[in-house]
Amino acid sequence: MRLARYPYMAYRGRKLFAVVLLAPVLAACAHAAPPGSVTGTPIAPATVTATIPVTGTGPAPATQADTLATVPDVSGMNHQQAQDAMQAAGFYNLREVDGKGLGRLLIVDRNWVQTGQTPAAGSRVPAGTVVTLTAVKYTDN
Repeated sequence: MRLARYPYMAYRGRKLFAVVLLAPVLAACAHAAPPGSVTGTPIAPATVTATIPVTGTGPAPATQADTLATVPDVSGMNHQQAQDAMQAAGFYNLREVDGKGLGRLLIVDRNWVQTGQTPAAGSRVPAGTVVTLTAVKYTDN
């Protein structure tokens, strides 16, 4: 008599093994809640009360988005330096664009040189404005 590869399968064959293995799994599925039903203890809704003190009747304090800042000129800089200059000027909402129109991602910032920007350098815009930096790789011809 040839022994099976797995000794537990040699006794009664694969049918017994499948029944023993799958029976608990199928039994657990039979007691599961139907899809979309909620089980457990219901939770009472919470009530939140907040008090906001009013300290004056003047205008609201200026936020970063309301503060006007001058857009620096980053043309000719590598992309990392351009990002650093924009952030130093107060612009953190930066968008990157491949100047060749190939849709490449600017992964290694130091491999790219700035060829354009929107808004234009020297313009005064709110600090929350999206600044688009256009760059090409140094190896592009």
